[in-house]
Amino acid sequence: MASNTPARLTVLSGPSGVGKGTVVAEVRRRHPDVWVSVSATTRRPRPGETHGVHYHFVSDAEFDRLIETDGLLEWAEYAGNRYGTPVAPVRERLAAGAPALLEIELQGARQVRARAPEAQLVFLAPPSWAELQSRLAGRGSEPAAVQEARLRIAQAELDAAGEFDRVVVNDDVARAADELVGLLTAPSPGLVPGE
Repeated sequence: MASNTPARLTVLSGPSGVGKGTVVAEVRRRHPDVWVSVSATTRRPRPGETHGVHYHFVSDAEFDRLIETDGLLEWAEYAGNRYGTPVAPVRERLAAGAPALLEIELQGARQVRARAPEAQLVFLAPPSWAELQSRLAGRGSEPAAVQEARLRIAQAELDAAGEFDRVVVNDDVARAADELVGLLTAPSPGLVPGE
């Protein structure tokens, strides 16, 4: 990123199945200079996941300590595990004058908005509801009740798009990644959350 670009905290969120992880992976591939925050989680690593790369895998006690010491910018519980964004690396990145990208769920995006109102919230939307339904159904062999619950949640998450500053449609991963990078580097106030 150009050193004269003001630091900007950008949050990417959107419904389950919209392709947030895929778009962020494409951002990293096409623009390796973009910094993406690594979340902390209490869940166990999955095969192939690396501590500090995919997540910071922490114990429940360590996660409690992060909450108690105001060490998380946001956090949420999902499927019996907790996930959160360590605030120190984000502050360090922004203080150095470089933009920071968070890929988080809607609940976390709302917490960031409350705690860092200068943050730019970007909603990743599917090209259509039918496409999102297809993506969620194609995830595997989940029971119908689980798929229906995911669709209800996804509809509620889609309804929240109006809470965001910008909407990026994920109709083409490379194009969506480039649009997101453009938003990351657009001029904005360079405020650091919590200071």
